[in-house]
Amino acid sequence: MNREQYFKNLETPDHPVDVVLDTDTYNEVDDQFALSYLIKNEDKLHLRAILAAPFKNDKAKTPEIGMEKSYEEIMHLLTLMKRDDLKSAVYEGSTVFMADEQTYVDSPAARKLVELAQNYSPENPLYVIAIAAITNISSAILMDKSICDKMVVIWLGGHGHHLVKTDEFNMMQDVAGARVLFTSGVPVVQLPCKGIVDQFRISEAEIEKYLLGKNDLCDYLGSFVIENMTQYAGQPWARVIWDVTAVAWLLNDQKNHFMNDCLKHAPLPQYDNNYSFPENMPFIRYVYEIRRNNLMNDLIKKLTS
Repeated sequence: MNREQYFKNLETPDHPVDVVLDTDTYNEVDDQFALSYLIKNEDKLHLRAILAAPFKNDKAKTPEIGMEKSYEEIMHLLTLMKRDDLKSAVYEGSTVFMADEQTYVDSPAARKLVELAQNYSPENPLYVIAIAAITNISSAILMDKSICDKMVVIWLGGHGHHLVKTDEFNMMQDVAGARVLFTSGVPVVQLPCKGIVDQFRISEAEIEKYLLGKNDLCDYLGSFVIENMTQYAGQPWARVIWDVTAVAWLLNDQKNHFMNDCLKHAPLPQYDNNYSFPENMPFIRYVYEIRRNNLMNDLIKKLTS
């Protein structure tokens, strides 16, 4: 793709687009909000596939278990939303993280992304919203590097570039995959977690006032957050729901104005959980501010509709 088209693809599209969501849905509480918000915006975001991503923590002893639990949670959410029609578009992802920067992890999700992306072009790209370790996406890139010209990847990963450490969960789990992504030449929009996206929080009072009792989906999402915050019972709290912002970037027009971003050179994640900033890195779109109230108002409006 030529330079002019590359930079055009780093702008928020002003028309409906086709999207793929890559999500470790069982990992926290925010993926559920992001998937629901995406489906509620189907007039602008045409969902072509949902890819279950791996994760490993106290909820999943191995990346494979994390991916399988995420797959099940995606199906559960689609049932709640009465969207059984989308279940055939859900694909199991990687069972391990990338071992190095040359070897992809084969999976139905990575193969499906390659298959889908081949039908697009620089002038009409496929938008990939990635809210997990980037294993599935980077594996697809290594399978067929030609798809880099046919996609835009919107990744919630890493921390703000002004911070010393990059030990954010999505990036830390697969540094090799992150390095593949940032050096591949695919247009990337980065939404950094700590220092930027952590501005997007929902409080217990907001959940109780605006979500609970509105519908089955809102009851599930709201109750799930409250259950995960039991250690703060009796105290004021607010919970970051990071992943919603990655979906919102595609809806970020002058009317909504959910966030501010800029062009800058991509970072190069290091294996010691630091960034380096080589001068020859590609340009990316970097989100540096979330307009929290604007986005929260729209999220609640869509979830309760």
